[in-house]
Amino acid sequence: MATQRTTTRPPKNLAPDPVAIEPAPCQPCGGTGNVAITVRVGRKRRPVGQQDGLCLNCLGEGTAPAA
Repeated sequence: MATQRTTTRPPKNLAPDPVAIEPAPCQPCGGTGNVAITVRVGRKRRPVGQQDGLCLNCLGEGTAPAA
């Protein structure tokens, strides 16, 4: 019969925890999810101002879509 071990082995070096990589911000909206849309009125379609619109590149999420 083998003798009983009195010491324990040191734990093996485990891989470090993976670091979460933040996704890059969306290019057209700058990460806000909103873009400025020009409001046009009249027959000649003259611009009168701007309003916020949903970014069509990231669909309002603010992060760059995976290509």
